Amino acid sequence: MEIVQQFLIPFLNLKLLLFVAAGTFAGIIIGAIPGLSVTMGVALLLSLTYSWELYDALALMLGVYFGGVFGGSRAAILINMPGATSSVATTFDGYPMAQKGEAKLALTLTTIFSFVGGIVGIIVLASAAPFVAKIAINFGQRDYLLLALLGLLLVGSLSKGSMSKGIFAAGAGVIIGLVGMDPIGGGSRFTFGSLQLMNGVNFVVAILGLFGMAEILYQMKSLTTEGKATILKKTAFPTLKFLFKFLPLTLRVSIMGVLIGALPGAGGEIAALLGYDHAKQTVKKPNRPFGEGAHEGAIAPEAANNAAIGGALIPLLTLGIPGDAVTAIFIGALFIHGLQPGPLLMEQSGDLFWMIVGSATLANIFLLLFGLAVVSIFIRIITVPNQILLPIIAVITVIGSYALNNSMTDVYWMLGFGLFGFFMKVHKFPVAPLVLGMILGPLVDTSFRRAYMGSDGGIDFLFGFVNTPITFVLTIVFIFTIASQTNVFKKWKTAFKKS
Repeated sequence: MEIVQQFLIPFLNLKLLLFVAAGTFAGIIIGAIPGLSVTMGVALLLSLTYSWELYDALALMLGVYFGGVFGGSRAAILINMPGATSSVATTFDGYPMAQKGEAKLALTLTTIFSFVGGIVGIIVLASAAPFVAKIAINFGQRDYLLLALLGLLLVGSLSKGSMSKGIFAAGAGVIIGLVGMDPIGGGSRFTFGSLQLMNGVNFVVAILGLFGMAEILYQMKSLTTEGKATILKKTAFPTLKFLFKFLPLTLRVSIMGVLIGALPGAGGEIAALLGYDHAKQTVKKPNRPFGEGAHEGAIAPEAANNAAIGGALIPLLTLGIPGDAVTAIFIGALFIHGLQPGPLLMEQSGDLFWMIVGSATLANIFLLLFGLAVVSIFIRIITVPNQILLPIIAVITVIGSYALNNSMTDVYWMLGFGLFGFFMKVHKFPVAPLVLGMILGPLVDTSFRRAYMGSDGGIDFLFGFVNTPITFVLTIVFIFTIASQTNVFKKWKTAFKKS
């Protein structure tokens, strides 16, 4: 009974309820504007709320967290520019849906199933946090290596047409991701003596260029004097029967999202990409091919990245380890208010844990309400003629890239990535594998080297891949994934029939 009362604190306290509502709405706006990241928004709140009461500050920050991750999908669907890094995978089918006049349906579906994914994450947080944290803390460097390699195998799913072009793009992404200071040895890599490259290439800047500026340049290539606007189909609100069809997939990718979100350093972008690939591999009869506006292709990444929020809160509240950059800021907030994040937090401050669970639930409810309420407002964006819309997007892209570090260098990088992405589009090179390589390249590099240094090399390093249950399971999954993508099983079946 006491737990229920603590859980309901944000629902019954009008001030907390308003803070969660305001935070969620502000988060949706922040997430929808390219260049304004969720991390930036929460960090700004930390500096503004350090003198507040703890519950008030956390309620507002949690609202911005959930709203910001969700809000990134709005720009991803409407203008093919992810508002958040975790919304990259949403562009693959969300934007094609908008181009086919189904923007309202895409926004509605992603809102509903973002809510479902978020609720699944909260349920796991409330019911199985210590168990999931135990799994996450037992992940070794080999496990991170296998997870990253599994992610790189998505090149096959993300490559449209030519596999060789997809592999080339992924390889280029890995090289770009490795630019900067070596996190292990401390030396410089691919910097060519430039101090500006020592910190590496800002991933958000690359996203703004590859998806934003590149799309603007590509649209201008075929822009007519009439400035054609997108035609919207009249779409009724989805029926329950239609929505329930996607529920099994949503639950599967949400569980994946929670587990990946609980891994320190993994993040919602990896969860979204793996969720998208899972949908592509398991959905046998999508309404249209993946990459061309499949409903499942828009739903899966959004359910996964919203579920990853609950996963990221698990190591924070049970172990005192941040699951991502935003939860690292939450640790700062707890320290400021005199609390010590770690295993004793739940025992000594159980009321705080359940207040956070209650606020997260409330934030998801507001996410659903606000998300559905503003669908008709958001879709007006794509009815604006391209001659007016494209210059506005270009200005937002430049401002967003400059606002990251108040540096013109980031603007130049964004423009460079925009030109690079434009030539990739013209010559039919997929952009998604390039982004995939940038995300996973550094993780493959550091986890491989740390795993190798932690062994005696040679046989001992290879034996380590079957040394623990987690590593063994991931190794089997990795082998089966390679076999399925190279059609090994189909070849064996054919050979067996011939014999």
